[in-house]
Amino acid sequence: MSQSTSDLASDKVTRKTDTVARRTRLREFQAQLVARMQAARANANAQVNQLGVMIGNRPFLLNLQEAGEILSVGAMAKVPLTHDWFLGLANVRGNLISVVDLARFQGQASTPIERESRIIVFAPTLSFNCGLLVSRVLGLRNVAEMRVQDVDAEHSAAPWCAQQYADRDSRVWTELNLSLIVQDQQFLQVGL
Repeated sequence: MSQSTSDLASDKVTRKTDTVARRTRLREFQAQLVARMQAARANANAQVNQLGVMIGNRPFLLNLQEAGEILSVGAMAKVPLTHDWFLGLANVRGNLISVVDLARFQGQASTPIERESRIIVFAPTLSFNCGLLVSRVLGLRNVAEMRVQDVDAEHSAAPWCAQQYADRDSRVWTELNLSLIVQDQQFLQVGL
């Protein structure tokens, strides 16, 4: 019996060590990404480097001047009588931000909240307390290394889908203009 008790204790310690190691790696990754984003913002060619994210199952690019913090998905207060794409309100250091599932807003399936899901908060320069739910953050992308594409029919109706690019692997990225999405009347009308 003492052997099984020690095995259980050992398993518990191993699991705790793995969890701590994963959290440490995640913090290091986020710190490196924030440092790279700040360096890119300071660079005169900040438009070249953009933040790559997955929204739903599609890759998007966000201008570093418009994207603020990257947050883990935490508790959100549901707001009654709102569209299903409006996920609710989140408290970010004492400030309430609205959280939107942009994939659902565009008529796709709801974005599942998983371990890699994040909220990209709009930059303070936009003066709009909002964040977008993304499936995952893909890091910085250099659009100077991509080919400009014609905007496909699905995204051409959305004025905030500024441009599309194809990377070396022919993966098509859609550039989101957050300063235009905050002016869209449908996006602003969260109530039913």
